[in-house]
Amino acid sequence: MISQHRLSHLFFGSALLATTLLGDPAVAQPAKETPLSMVNALHTAFGEHHARAVHTKGLILEGSFTPAAEAKGLVKMPVFHGATLPVIARFSVFAGVPTLPDNDDGAAPSGFAFKVKAADGDDFDVEANQHKDFIVRTFDEFALFLRAVGATKADTPHPNPVEQFLASHPHAKDFLGSLTYPASYAQAKYFGVNAVKFTNNGGKSAYVRYLFVPRAGENYLSPEDRKARSGNYLHDEIRARIAREPVIFDWYAQIAAKDDAIDDPATAWPDTRKRVKLGTITLNRVNDDAEVDRTLLFLPGQVHAGVAPADPMLVMRNTAYPISLGQRQ
Repeated sequence: MISQHRLSHLFFGSALLATTLLGDPAVAQPAKETPLSMVNALHTAFGEHHARAVHTKGLILEGSFTPAAEAKGLVKMPVFHGATLPVIARFSVFAGVPTLPDNDDGAAPSGFAFKVKAADGDDFDVEANQHKDFIVRTFDEFALFLRAVGATKADTPHPNPVEQFLASHPHAKDFLGSLTYPASYAQAKYFGVNAVKFTNNGGKSAYVRYLFVPRAGENYLSPEDRKARSGNYLHDEIRARIAREPVIFDWYAQIAAKDDAIDDPATAWPDTRKRVKLGTITLNRVNDDAEVDRTLLFLPGQVHAGVAPADPMLVMRNTAYPISLGQRQ
């Protein structure tokens, strides 16, 4: 159980981070939305279930992270310099509905989040999605989209609020039309669409985004195959797979070029950008403890030695997630 005092500490610590980042020229002005209004926008779209506000249906796995030698030259964070460390991870389908079928249109993009349990207590959290970019550029726009989803019913006259939003946001329309659905959580690439700033021991900095490449290869379903699968196919498959063999991802940092968008997660960086291997994530067991799932919190916008959020969307994630956590206790 996470105490109310601990929740308050997390929230105000993240709020201080948001204020501090306003002085960074790489970070845009703060959002008009607040962390609470973002959580409420998610509830407007998906309902209030006293669970995670989004990526609600998921499964927790455990394993380890082994850093790659190349990571040492890119970032001074201790987790990338030492021995193998324990990891707790969560795969999930997208929408904020606990009973969402895995084969539903709203299940994409799948999510992959994990926490590297650092020896010094400075745990390192990452969240990634199974799509190379985000539906919109800012959380302000995302809130508008979520409210449009909540206002659109089966009998809403056309053009309904979602149609109106997509008409004025062509990238969002393209995003929804390009979603893919994996045959397995273990057979999809995952992308950290929000940039972070890495600094190495020599003081040299670079902006990076994360990429996770599955050792099992990629395998995506046709619409017909997906609809023929069960409503729990992703979760059943990963359980069966991990009973046979570990699930392994190679973790890379994609390095930004001079003109790449740092604060625009809706714009993917070209595949030709240099990659540096950060290490390997190996998952080998399922954790079915409901209390662990209920209290597990990922804070991907935390500042660490040599690591700082560069995209303001990470700051909003860090301040909104503790609010959502409090609502599911």
